Amino acid sequence: MGLEHPCNRIYNIIDNALKKGYTVAWGTDVSEPYFSWPNGVAFVPQNPEQYHRGLTEGQKKELFNGPKPEPEITPELRQRGLENLRTTDDHGMHIVGLAKDQNGKEYYVVKNSWGKTNDYHGYLYATKAFVLYKTTGLMVNKKAIPKNIRKKLKIK
Repeated sequence: MGLEHPCNRIYNIIDNALKKGYTVAWGTDVSEPYFSWPNGVAFVPQNPEQYHRGLTEGQKKELFNGPKPEPEITPELRQRGLENLRTTDDHGMHIVGLAKDQNGKEYYVVKNSWGKTNDYHGYLYATKAFVLYKTTGLMVNKKAIPKNIRKKLKIK
């Protein structure tokens, strides 16, 4: 997917906001088994649709045992998740930063409202693929939106 692809607007808005010192209110789906509050990680496994029935404890242990490759998130995959009701708007959180893992993969640092009972004391790390796949809404100061996107959206 090229940088001008409509899906990349999500990344571009969030990254630009963080770079300019803004944070982002994020509406998303937290019902997938690869969103793990205890582990403080949200990512998209290869073939995410195979996980719609949940995971056994052994599968959870394997799935969250280090960074994993993720599929390319396409508009079709996003749309399919919405149409088959696998992507639901069920929680809002606060994207406050960017981080990289030991392999250089970028994650959004997300503040959650569920207390400090997870591995990262109330924060979690969501991969950019997860954010692209499961975002249902964003709220950000209009000054944080890149100029080219503001122009397309007719925001002054």
